[in-house]
Amino acid sequence: MRNLKKTALIFLFAVLFLPKLSLAQSNQGLGDTQNIPPDAYYKARVEAIVDSRYLGTGADKQLFQSLKVKILDGNEKDKIAQIDNVGGTTINGGRAFTVGQILVINKTTADGQTNYYVQDVYRLPSLIVLILIFLAIAVLFSRWKGVSSIIGLGISIAVIVKFIAPQIVAGHNPLLISLIGTVIIAVTSLYLAHGFNKRTSIALLATILTLCFSVGLAVTAVHAAKLYGNGSEESVYLQVDQSHKVNLQGLLLGGIILGALGVLDDITTAQAATVDELKKANPSLGFKRLYSGATSVGKEHISSLINTLFLAYAGVSMPLFLLLTINTGTPIWATINSEFIAEEMVRTIVGSITLIIAVPITTLLAAYFFAKTGASEVETHPHFH
Repeated sequence: MRNLKKTALIFLFAVLFLPKLSLAQSNQGLGDTQNIPPDAYYKARVEAIVDSRYLGTGADKQLFQSLKVKILDGNEKDKIAQIDNVGGTTINGGRAFTVGQILVINKTTADGQTNYYVQDVYRLPSLIVLILIFLAIAVLFSRWKGVSSIIGLGISIAVIVKFIAPQIVAGHNPLLISLIGTVIIAVTSLYLAHGFNKRTSIALLATILTLCFSVGLAVTAVHAAKLYGNGSEESVYLQVDQSHKVNLQGLLLGGIILGALGVLDDITTAQAATVDELKKANPSLGFKRLYSGATSVGKEHISSLINTLFLAYAGVSMPLFLLLTINTGTPIWATINSEFIAEEMVRTIVGSITLIIAVPITTLLAAYFFAKTGASEVETHPHFH
């Protein structure tokens, strides 16, 4: 456990301090806009409702308010500002703002004129409480396994935020960067979550081999479907921002690979563990019996995970399903043909195929190694300490 924590800390330090190559290019092409002060963001409390009124009629009727707010932090702490024409329909879910409510406001300065705007409601305290509940439950029920998994999660986030995203913004190939990032995440998360043993090493090897297959499949599918990464609202913003040149098609491919890894390690570790346990239960089992027995278990696992993968994407895309229901004027074939829908379909299908392929790859590797070398020394019946 000491070596485990030491390795995690060393790797986390290395990831957090990777060279930020993108920062040197972040202001290129901005021209005269470099002289415009950046927006400032503050927390602010509503001190008074100056005015509330509805504008528009029927479905277009919206609530607008004028608020007097007190800035709670930063270099303008305790300053009172009035913000007019705040549309609560989009910011506060159609509800009126109330006295005492905490908001996020931003200050803009252009042509010597300063304006304040309501950016959003302040929700960080609720998110922090939710995160703390998650961490507490993970540690309570999994003990050191939970701690090591949380460390692995932290490293995964650090790799994405400190390496993958900055390198893509810097103009590097998104697919290559995402592939490197997924391998780093796979190595650290698997060993931290499951320990340094033969079972985990087999799962890691199977994960990397399956990821290589997934890359080839994703590239083929994206090019065959003529997808260019323009199917989301975020891609539109990236195109508008001329200060950074991002390969949107490569970004789409990188996202598919990163998303596949999210469920892939579950398949590979489960299959490796299944073969290992079969070997422990009956040390006389050879390669063929180990492979056939674990494959039977893997088929059941696949059935549930494919549905899980679809529901995960469907949950994120619920507004899309509502639009499909409402938009009766467009033929269904034309809707499915749109790049936005096609991207989600390719993402789901490639991810599902990757999961299916992971089962025979992992089972084959595990059956071969465990048949040759015997079962691992991983504890069969974990218990609380």
